[in-house]
Amino acid sequence: MKTNYSVPEHKRLRLIIDTDAKNEADDQYAIVHALLTPKFDIRGIVAAHFGKYRFGTVPVTNSMEESYDEIIKVLGLMDLEEKVVVKKGAVKALEDESTPQVSDGARLIVEEALKSDEQNPLYVIFLGPITDLAAAYLMEPKIEDRVTAIWIGGGKYPEGGREFNLKNDINAANVIMNSNIKLWQVPINAYRLIRASIAELEQKVRPHGELGKYLFEQLAELNNDPAWPLPFGEAWCLGDSPAVSLLIDEHNHHYRELPAPRITEDMQYVHFQNERKIRVYDYIDPRFTLDDMFSKIALHYPASVR
Repeated sequence: MKTNYSVPEHKRLRLIIDTDAKNEADDQYAIVHALLTPKFDIRGIVAAHFGKYRFGTVPVTNSMEESYDEIIKVLGLMDLEEKVVVKKGAVKALEDESTPQVSDGARLIVEEALKSDEQNPLYVIFLGPITDLAAAYLMEPKIEDRVTAIWIGGGKYPEGGREFNLKNDINAANVIMNSNIKLWQVPINAYRLIRASIAELEQKVRPHGELGKYLFEQLAELNNDPAWPLPFGEAWCLGDSPAVSLLIDEHNHHYRELPAPRITEDMQYVHFQNERKIRVYDYIDPRFTLDDMFSKIALHYPASVR
C-alpha cells in the first residue's frame, strides 16, 4: 500500500464485490477503487450477469462469463490476478422467488457470512442485479443477520420506476426486500449524482500506468459506440462508485430508514408494511467519492509523461 496512513484493524471490514463488470464502463472504476482501499479486507469478487442485453440494447449470450473475463483483465492490470479470489455468479435472473440460482459466487457469500471466528463484519456490494445475494439467502437463510448488502439499483422513492439493475432481476430484489438482511439501497436518483466529465477522466486517470490507460480508453471507446444509448457525449455517470464510498464514510445524514416495498413487474414500489426497514440513500457526495478514487489511483500508479 503506497499511502502514509493505515487503518486500525478494528475499523476494517470484510468485503465481497459482486459486479456485472462488462455491462458498461463504470464497474471497472468501482472495482479498482475498492481494491485500493485499505479499510477493506477483500474476500472475493463475484462475476454477475447483466441479463440478455449489454446496457439494454446489444444482445449477449453469456453476460456473467463476460463479467468474469473483465474482472480477470482488471486484476491482471493491477498485478492481483493471483491474489484475489474470483468466483462465477448466477448465469441469469431468478425464475421465481423461491428457487435459487446456485453458483460458486453464492456459495462464497454463504461461506463468508457463516464464519464464526471473524471479528470484522461482512459487507457485500452489488454493482448490478442482486441475484447472487438472493440465491445465497435462499440456499442458507441463516445468513440474513450476518451480512450487510449495499445495492446500486432501483427507482426513486416513493414511486419507483424503470432502472437497469433492478430490471435484470426483480424476483431477487423482492427476495431481499422480504428478508431481514440489512440493506443499503442507492437508487437511481442518488447514484446518478456521481458524474465525471470525460476530460476530467483523461486528466486524472489516463496518465496513471497501464491501468489508468485502460480505465480511460475502455470508457472512451464505449462513448464512441453507436449502440451506447445515452447521449452525454462528454460526461459519464460513475454510478457504481457510491457502493465503495459509503463504506468509507456512511453519509449518515443523507439516508432514510424506510419500510421495504414490494416491487411490481413494471418496477413500481408497493408500500404495504411498516416492520421491515431498509436504508435508502437520497444523496451521495460526488466530491468525496471521486476525489478519494482519483487520489488512490494516483498514489498507487504514478503518472507517466504524456
